[in-house]
Amino acid sequence: MSTLTQLKAGESVQEIQLEPVSRIDLIKYAGASGDFNPIHTIDEEAKRAGLPGIIAHGMWTMGNLAKLFTPYYEVGFVKDYSIRFKGMVFLNDVITLKATLKEVNEPSLRFEVQALNQNGNEVLKGEVLFAQY
Repeated sequence: MSTLTQLKAGESVQEIQLEPVSRIDLIKYAGASGDFNPIHTIDEEAKRAGLPGIIAHGMWTMGNLAKLFTPYYEVGFVKDYSIRFKGMVFLNDVITLKATLKEVNEPSLRFEVQALNQNGNEVLKGEVLFAQY
């Protein structure tokens, strides 16, 4: 579909596959967000915390969900969202973002959203309320 306004319940926007998560992505995000927890950037600190390696900031993953809706800024905006983190994202993971229209309640569209890793494991799940102008 070319616009969100043409979608019917059960239909999806174009899914997005992110580039593999890199250390520089997480360093940049730490600087932008102010979250300098070393489990996100320093291997030894992540291991000391009981992790197998550094993990992406949960909010980095959530923030990437906006990419599903930015092509539609001319018809509306993300008004609200509710997210549940379901799993960790590690270096080199390839994350796929998905959004399926759940409900139309003019002028709002409610989407189910999710982020999956390269193994098909859900790392984030939630809902987005998109308000049309």
